[in-house]
Amino acid sequence: MGVTPTRWQALSARAARLVPDTLFGRLALLLFVTALVSHVLALALEFELHPHRPLFGLLLDIGVRVAALWLAAWVGARWLSQPVRRLAAAARALGRDIHRTPLAEAGTIECREATRVFNGMQAQIRRQIDERDRFVAAVSHDLRTPLTRLRLRVEALQDAAERQRFGRDIAEMEAMLRATLDHLRGAAEAEALVPLDVMALVTSMADDQQDAGHPVTVVGHCAPLQAQPSALRRCISNLVENAVRYGGGAEIHLIDAPQRLRVEVADRGPGLPEAELEQVLAPFYRVESSRNRHSGGIGLGLSIAHDIARRHGGTLVLRNRMGGGLVAALELPRGTLGAA
Repeated sequence: MGVTPTRWQALSARAARLVPDTLFGRLALLLFVTALVSHVLALALEFELHPHRPLFGLLLDIGVRVAALWLAAWVGARWLSQPVRRLAAAARALGRDIHRTPLAEAGTIECREATRVFNGMQAQIRRQIDERDRFVAAVSHDLRTPLTRLRLRVEALQDAAERQRFGRDIAEMEAMLRATLDHLRGAAEAEALVPLDVMALVTSMADDQQDAGHPVTVVGHCAPLQAQPSALRRCISNLVENAVRYGGGAEIHLIDAPQRLRVEVADRGPGLPEAELEQVLAPFYRVESSRNRHSGGIGLGLSIAHDIARRHGGTLVLRNRMGGGLVAALELPRGTLGAA
């Protein structure tokens, strides 16, 4: 009589309960069963094939045992490393989307404990992000209100020169406030990845800069890319504005490939000391030569661009240009969309 599905499920559940619930217990059981089975198989082969050749039987016994243990080690390594690979994949996904669905708690006691801690860490990070966003919103409101009052009072000044100087100072304060709050907010908030026409994006940026009197050109072409639209726009815009600020103009080069898209923004400015090519990507860092309030900014543009590149799984690298100038190379991996 065959085994019904219900009975088979009951037998499977009963067998599963006999399996130890710890990694150590499972490994010990695996090795014990392997040694027992290999011993039985070796003895059976020895007496069945060569009952009068003990030396050959001994070698056969050793060979079967070694092969069985090797197979057990391979299976055991895959078995025990599977939860680690699962956690590693979840950690990579968490870096891209903090609001992803928590992991299901399954497996051994150690795996369930690690998953529980991982999910708790995710929940804590989400709470901290929510608190940060509320704090940033409150600070933004509280600081913008007095700045608005100052701007209204400046308009009442009789001296045009004084009015212009005060207005410039207030505009600078507003720009610093906006950049700082954007950085605290994360610059690239939780956006969905959608197909983005990067070619149209950079062409639009170049047209806007040309309308403002800045020579910005686009060289090359590319296929659409899976990206966060607002975040990537902010990233490339920061690179272009940085090139225009220090070099007077920019050349945007698009280098497409099946696996990645490379966007290079080059200028003919003074460049950077080699020792500071990585340091300028840190928040609020500025080289000494840029520390003036009219051209130096507050050191967040490149940092925000670098952070957005990492959120897309890409990189942002700066290098000095042959003949003078700076090149900001943004490299982004492709998702489900390939290059044309």
